[in-house]
Amino acid sequence: MFSWSKREGKKDPELFQNVSEGLKRLYRTKLFPLEDTYHFHDFHSPALEDADFDNKPMVLLVGQYSTGKTTFIRHLMEQDFPGMRIGPEPTTDSFIAVMYGEQEGVIPGNALVVDPKKPFRKLNAFGNAFLNRFMCAQLNNPVLESISIIDTPGILSGEKQRISRGYDFAAVLEWFAERVDRIILLFDAHKLDISDEFSEVIKALKNHEDKMRVVLNKADQISTQQLMRVYGALMWSLGKIINTPEVVRVYIGSFWAQPLLIADNRKLFEAEEQDLFHDIQSLPRNAALRKLNDLIKRARLAKVHAYIISALKKEMPSVFGKDSKKKELINNLGAIYEKIQKEHNISPGDFPNLKKMQELLAVQDFTRFPVFKPKLLELVEDMLGSDIAKLMTLVRKEEAAMPSQSVKGGAFEGTMNGPFGHGYGEGAGEGIDELEWIVGRDKPSYDEIFYTLSPINGKISGATAKKEMVKSKLPNTVLGKVWNLADVDKDGYLDDEEFALANHLIKVKLEGHELPAKLPVHLVPPSKRQEQN
Repeated sequence: MFSWSKREGKKDPELFQNVSEGLKRLYRTKLFPLEDTYHFHDFHSPALEDADFDNKPMVLLVGQYSTGKTTFIRHLMEQDFPGMRIGPEPTTDSFIAVMYGEQEGVIPGNALVVDPKKPFRKLNAFGNAFLNRFMCAQLNNPVLESISIIDTPGILSGEKQRISRGYDFAAVLEWFAERVDRIILLFDAHKLDISDEFSEVIKALKNHEDKMRVVLNKADQISTQQLMRVYGALMWSLGKIINTPEVVRVYIGSFWAQPLLIADNRKLFEAEEQDLFHDIQSLPRNAALRKLNDLIKRARLAKVHAYIISALKKEMPSVFGKDSKKKELINNLGAIYEKIQKEHNISPGDFPNLKKMQELLAVQDFTRFPVFKPKLLELVEDMLGSDIAKLMTLVRKEEAAMPSQSVKGGAFEGTMNGPFGHGYGEGAGEGIDELEWIVGRDKPSYDEIFYTLSPINGKISGATAKKEMVKSKLPNTVLGKVWNLADVDKDGYLDDEEFALANHLIKVKLEGHELPAKLPVHLVPPSKRQEQN
């Protein structure tokens, strides 16, 4: 294992065996004291526990009912899981954490939140109304060896349904959003209306846009023209709610193991599915970096929170007029934000939502707030300025030591190899299974051009070849790569086979495919294959 050390005054160096251990110790010794002193956990997020740093990457699925969330999970794992129900009506009425376990079974919510090995202990704050609708489905599946998946109840329309849940649905999702590695919003291509509750949920996830991806599901049920219009309508709706200049990545497809109803966009769906799978497969490798990033975000918020609380405490009278002063301070919280920004040179983006903070402050006793304690702030500053940089080095070392770590099994294995892998037999891969040289089909037409270029000893120079190749209007960077691939014997000239190969690669690029980094064996000219062997 790797380790790094740090000296604090005359203390012995701290040794961290891995990133997870380093994060836990930094949180306990430097960030938690600040959070605890300034009541951070009453305002923003419960205290972190060891399981929050040790758990596998988690994927949170969010969407309105019947958008295919549960079916999506089943598609990834290629296996049913305990508690699974699929139907056109609102079927999933619980939060289900689908996790790895040697024995298949269900752990109910109340038992789940007392398990120190699971990262759900702080969910007990949402009470029995939520815990009765929370469970963990454990099963032995290779996909779950690398990630855990959180299935959520389908989002309904209207205020009445939200209240009838008995718990704050948006707050629960926000709790999960802080701790998961990826948030996938699912939409049905047939119903893009974003209900009041869904809009509220997306706004609750506002600070986690970097984790957010969108899946436009059931896209095989509409024609290409309709799909184009649906995609535009979806982006317009999301733009109004998320309200950021960055566009959320949208994946289009039909994520289940049934025949495509309209197969016109099959290639598009295959490409989108592979892109989404690659994104999910990258989560285990990037898990440590994500936890480090989340800790930094939390530390920045905790610093700002400490400044706010200490500023409020400073303004409070010692004897009379406490209630009226409290109301005045809450009403003027925006001005206090601006003052702190200028005094400590803090970005406005680091401050908590003003309206939400005012609501939380209304039920607090300001007389119990602590005064400003610079030593606690110094610890966090030291963590951000020094310790995090050293821990970042350890993250890179751990990533390098685990280069092949990715999600395996289930649907992720379906198109890894063989003729049904994405792009197999297309572009530079065309003719991979054929005995004859694929370039030979068009070689007669390429030969006609070749012999008009007046070859000497059966070859043309690079300068001569360039005059012909630039007619493709491809940039020099691409044509340079074509030349390097086509000049198989590296003599600086092209014979008739190499010239035909160059034109074939130009054709591949003009058709929208990428050029290979290395010339595939099936594209090597027949006369050159003996030389390469």
